[in-house]
Amino acid sequence: MAHQENLVKIAQEGFTMVEEFYSRSRSRPERLLHENSVQKTYPAWRSFAAPKTIDTYQAAKKYGGIVVLDGRRKYCIASTVLFLILCSALVSCHAAGGRAGRAVVTTFNVLRYGAKPGSKQESTQAFVKAWRAACDFDREARILIPPGVYKLGETIFQGPCKSQTPITILLQGTLQAVSDISAYPDKGWISFDEVNGLLLTGGGTIDGKGQDVWKYDDCKTNPACTHLASSIYMTKVRNAKVKSIHLINSMGFHMHITNSYLVRFHSLKITSEDGPNTDGMHISKSNTVKISRSIFRTGDDCISIGQGSSNVTINQVTCGPGHGISVGSLGKRENELDVQGLIVKNCTLVGTTNGVRIKTFPASGPSKASGLLFKDIIMQNVKNPIIIDQNYGSDSTKPSLVKISDVVYQNIRGTTISPVAVNLQCSSQVPCKNIQFHNINLRHISNERVSSTCTNAVVQHTGLQSPLAC
Repeated sequence: MAHQENLVKIAQEGFTMVEEFYSRSRSRPERLLHENSVQKTYPAWRSFAAPKTIDTYQAAKKYGGIVVLDGRRKYCIASTVLFLILCSALVSCHAAGGRAGRAVVTTFNVLRYGAKPGSKQESTQAFVKAWRAACDFDREARILIPPGVYKLGETIFQGPCKSQTPITILLQGTLQAVSDISAYPDKGWISFDEVNGLLLTGGGTIDGKGQDVWKYDDCKTNPACTHLASSIYMTKVRNAKVKSIHLINSMGFHMHITNSYLVRFHSLKITSEDGPNTDGMHISKSNTVKISRSIFRTGDDCISIGQGSSNVTINQVTCGPGHGISVGSLGKRENELDVQGLIVKNCTLVGTTNGVRIKTFPASGPSKASGLLFKDIIMQNVKNPIIIDQNYGSDSTKPSLVKISDVVYQNIRGTTISPVAVNLQCSSQVPCKNIQFHNINLRHISNERVSSTCTNAVVQHTGLQSPLAC
């Protein structure tokens, strides 16, 4: 039996040939069949082939075979052959369990697995059971979370899964964290582990109830502190998309992405203005991560790029309040991986303590941060619009060994509340190299003079420079 997709293609081509053949040949049956070539785009099966010219004679001959006849005998035989082709293809598709161009999606509703919305009862196990059923299903699966509030403790969505298509989680309700810090022994509240293919969407809300546990965060006074659980923790995740979700009041990071590949985020709203260490998103040891068209209002960095991150793009993001968009902190641990390939563009920062920042610890081990582009960015009342701080988070006099190079700041404009709009404090051991400024236009909100400060940095500049480059 032919592959199902091929059968669908045959049927679609056959329908098209019948339509065109009858419409063009009815008035002139003497016309040769192969003269009725047509040019048409077929959106119903665009994935099978690019738009092309269908030679009706050759197509009929290929799929059913006809003899070369003239006049009405050819017209009748060709029509009969095409009809038989269609019947055969459609019967075969039915036998294969398919419908032309459409896949059947099986829905796993968390209510059927015991989830209880609107009550104090936890629904953690019900969610895990629904996930397990969908993950073990070998065809396209969707998990439905209907409107309502669902209480969850630590919830782990474990892969790998059987389906070759991404699992969809349609979040229409609100997930609310249990306010017991002992319920989260690991790094995440809602975790995705070793999942290849995921779509999380639906317009729902993920509420970390961080206001109930922020008092346990002692990271400002305890260097060996353990961060509170992230609302979403992804590790070893591939081919995933998160869109149209609202995250509020995380305990720790709202989202932590690590050891992952090809993960995309867009149309997110992340809100937690009061919590400590409530980064909107932290990325580490991951390749090809894209964030776009989202709003971050956080108590820490809107987005932070950690060690081992590469090919990260941040586009059309609004950040503020918060600590800005940061590379780092880098160099806190031994043997850290390099950061390479970051694009931050078309972003707006409003009332943040920093704009675009690179931060590394002094006395760090050797690593690199290179290939960084900050482009087309608007600053509105930002304290430190452009800053490199290689003495971050420590009083040590030993220099950082994180090498910063090939950094471009282009078309950055707006207002600052600080007289120092550009502040580059680089390492004396490994100075910043190839730092480029193109068209910088920053002014003080009170029309005071603004300046640049650069230490251990090799800077090049072109175009407008306000403040004047170092």
